[in-house]
Amino acid sequence: MSKEILKKVRQIEIRTKNIVNDFFGGDYHSNFKGRGMTFSEVREYVPGDDVRSIDWNVTARTGKPHIKIFEEERELSVLILIDVSSSGVFGSKKDLKIDLGVEIAAMLSFSAIKNNDKVGLALFSDQVEKYIPPKKGKKHVLRLITDIVNHDFENSNKRTSIKTAIDFANKISKRKSVIFLISDFIDDNFWNELKFLNFKHDVVGLQIYDSYERDFPNIGLINIHDSETGENTWIDTTSKKNRDKFQKNSNEKLDKFSKKCKNIGFDLLQINTDDDYIKFLMQFFRSRAKRS
Repeated sequence: MSKEILKKVRQIEIRTKNIVNDFFGGDYHSNFKGRGMTFSEVREYVPGDDVRSIDWNVTARTGKPHIKIFEEERELSVLILIDVSSSGVFGSKKDLKIDLGVEIAAMLSFSAIKNNDKVGLALFSDQVEKYIPPKKGKKHVLRLITDIVNHDFENSNKRTSIKTAIDFANKISKRKSVIFLISDFIDDNFWNELKFLNFKHDVVGLQIYDSYERDFPNIGLINIHDSETGENTWIDTTSKKNRDKFQKNSNEKLDKFSKKCKNIGFDLLQINTDDDYIKFLMQFFRSRAKRS
């Protein structure tokens, strides 16, 4: 690896670990419960304990009331699916959409290992380009981050297939898992597969979009290139009518997608590259935890 990649990985590690330690760790834990409760130990009964937890065998043997202590059986398996198609390599300001996706993936990965969960990664375009099976530990998470940062986005397949990513997740996840799907969701024809995945697993979608996709500015005559189709379109942004039309179409697409996700019970958070994504994630997960 080059020094530049190592430096970037280190920067992402420092920033995201601090976020997890300072803000996010508890929110992650309260959202994604373990598989149930498992017996841990017994201790003497004290006033206020639930009498239903009394261990009558130990109580009879010792002559003093004892209760059973249970703890959450965690060790969840977390899978992060990241869209690495061409449309993510876009940014009107400092950060590309994929840059934000990488940072969010890193933060979720550190949250997972902080809670003793396993985390894996799949990079996809219109095919699965890389898969790293879930494991525990900091070294493993750093490998995940490094592999994303080191990915050759220029030579990724241009188009997106959410269906391909969902089919892959269903195939490899035999037990109920936590799945994060990070994409701009510029695709269609995956709704039946998404419904099935959402029924079988605990799935959260993170839709990343650029600020220009909500509020297009007056920057003169520009040539817009669709990186997935290869088409070029000239737009005169000095015309308010053109700006309003472009903005209306973009907003309608984002709002329609959000409404459709809500209708099938799929948890979606839409994040602008200009947003304070930490605040949005915390609000989203705290609201989600109250529903569970």
